Amino acid sequence: MKGIHKEFPGVVALDGVDLKLEEGKVLALLGENGAGKSTLMKILSGSYQPDGGDIYLYGKKVEIKNVNHARSLGISIIYQELSLSPNMTVAENIFAMREPARFGLINDKELNRQAKTLLDELEIDISPSKPVNELSISNQQLVEIAKALSMQPKIIIMDEPTSALSSKETELLFKIIRKLKHKGNSVIYISHRMEEIFEISDSISVLRDGKYIGTVETANTDPDELIVMMVGREMNQFYPQKEFTFVKDEKLLEVKNYTKKGYYHDVNLFVRPGEILGLYGLMGSGRTEIARGIFGMLKKDSGQMFIRGREVHVDSSISAIKHKIAFVTEDRKHEGLVLTASVYENVTFANLHKVLNAIKLISHKKEADITKEHVDHLRIKTPNIYQMVNNLSGGNQQKIVLSKWFEIEPEILILDEPTRGIDIGAKYEIYKLMIDLAKKGVGIILISSELPEVLNMSDRLLIVKDRRIVTELDPKRTTPEEIMMHITGRRGES
Repeated sequence: MKGIHKEFPGVVALDGVDLKLEEGKVLALLGENGAGKSTLMKILSGSYQPDGGDIYLYGKKVEIKNVNHARSLGISIIYQELSLSPNMTVAENIFAMREPARFGLINDKELNRQAKTLLDELEIDISPSKPVNELSISNQQLVEIAKALSMQPKIIIMDEPTSALSSKETELLFKIIRKLKHKGNSVIYISHRMEEIFEISDSISVLRDGKYIGTVETANTDPDELIVMMVGREMNQFYPQKEFTFVKDEKLLEVKNYTKKGYYHDVNLFVRPGEILGLYGLMGSGRTEIARGIFGMLKKDSGQMFIRGREVHVDSSISAIKHKIAFVTEDRKHEGLVLTASVYENVTFANLHKVLNAIKLISHKKEADITKEHVDHLRIKTPNIYQMVNNLSGGNQQKIVLSKWFEIEPEILILDEPTRGIDIGAKYEIYKLMIDLAKKGVGIILISSELPEVLNMSDRLLIVKDRRIVTELDPKRTTPEEIMMHITGRRGES
């Protein structure tokens, strides 16, 4: 790709970007949210048309007209946001619009057989006849990967493919990528996880603010050099220092013996004002279910909740909000945002009474003033506050989710995977924001799949296994090995 240029109303998304992908190699594409990575890949995969520049495939200039044309050229993309049809089976999703037919009708038996062969080849243990809406998010991601590979592409674009995968599933994906390389396939791999990039890529290209910064060989670089290329400045510490454990030694939030059959069992925890309480466990351990229980989305069967020592009953998200509890969900696309609404509408949704005028009608001036304040404070990259949220990058969408909850002025903030799919610079900003909130006395519960994140940002750490809390550890003194011993059951649970 040479000199690729793309503009949207009010913003230059790509400004003369170059990209070179070699046969049988993995090229990592790195950059902050809004750097232009996804736009560039949508041009390569036929979703967008460039306003300028040229694309060459095997030395021959091509004009990629649409997604189907890109597929016919051997280019396939796996998006970060899933694009499966939930009411269809795994096999139907994999071969959608390409189903084997007999006498003009879809041959279900052959469809399932072909899907089973592909899944077995990829070592993905999922039934082809299972409806997608019955699968976990991680298994849906694996189906998305199988779907892309079923088209036998020569070039595979993977946009944050491991954001919903466990460590075991990530290892399986890397095994698949190595097989593809061996066959001569090429992969463009987008990720914000440095350890993944260094494990799987051969070279790394960096974009910043819609411009091409450069390409380095993976073996000849390090994270510090890449961060400078990405953000244009050095970051002396990846995790900002929190100089205090809590601001007041009292239990702001406490739950006792919280239980919902099949979701979470006998949960006991508390968080102090200004404290960051980490929850860590493998995918499916029950950590998210515990958070949803506290927020009233998974109403408890038994147990008690106390806020500042007074018993409260939270049986819905509305009652949680009334008690100043906010919940930043891990699934921002389906649960955190209205993607077809504007930035200002999403920011003010959770606290509409704040933008009402004297006669109880929504004041657009109040909406605009509040939203502009959040856009400036969180450095949200958007052409204007009237932009549709689905046109923004994942990191900027996440900042809008945070802005929405800040509007209720929470005393207790639950963060479920708050930095998933977010670049290094934006992560640092969110970490600083957490510490600033903690200084004001907000109690924070942090759930993350990234062990370095919970170890560096938590004041106390709870380990979740089999839908219950099995032990508490000091994140400043424990080790990843000790944590995994508790999770795998190789050490007696407490």
